[in-house]
Amino acid sequence: MVEIVQINLTVNGVKTRKQVEPRQHLIDFLRTELGLTGSHTGCEHGVCGACSVRVDGKIVRGCLMLAAQLDGAEVETIEGVVESGEAGELIEAFVAGNALQCGFCTPGMLLTAAEILAEGKPLGRDEIRNELSGNICRCTGYQSIVDAVKTVLVKTIEDGKAR
Repeated sequence: MVEIVQINLTVNGVKTRKQVEPRQHLIDFLRTELGLTGSHTGCEHGVCGACSVRVDGKIVRGCLMLAAQLDGAEVETIEGVVESGEAGELIEAFVAGNALQCGFCTPGMLLTAAEILAEGKPLGRDEIRNELSGNICRCTGYQSIVDAVKTVLVKTIEDGKAR
C-alpha cells in the first residue's frame, strides 16, 4: 500500500489541500495534480533550471523538492507570475529581442530575471549572465536573453520600481 501525505499550501494565491505520495517531486505535483505545466521537467538533477518555481519567495528547483515538504508553503509558478503582471515587461522584451526560441527554458529564465529586477541592482552584462547561469538554454546562445534582461533592468532602475 502506498503511503499518502496531506498537504495544505497556497499556489499562485489559491489555497490548496491535496494528498500526495511522499516521494512525489514538486514539479510532478504541479504538472500532474494541478495542471500547471508552464515549468518543465528537464534534467531532473537541478542543473538546467527548467523546473524553477518560487517557494516562499525563493526560487527552487521543482525536481529537487518533494511536494510533501510544502505543507504551509506559498508556491508561485510561472503561470502565477505572468497572471500577476510581474513578468509583463520581461515577456515583452523577450519577444521583441527574440530571446526565446523553443521556450523550454523561458519559465526559469523569466523567474530568475524577475528576481534580478526585484533586487534592482545595476548589473552589467557579465553579471546578468552570471545570475542567469543556473538556467540552461540550448537555443538562443544567451545574448538576446541577457539583452532583454538588461533593457528591462535599466528601465526598472530608472523608473524606481525595484524593491
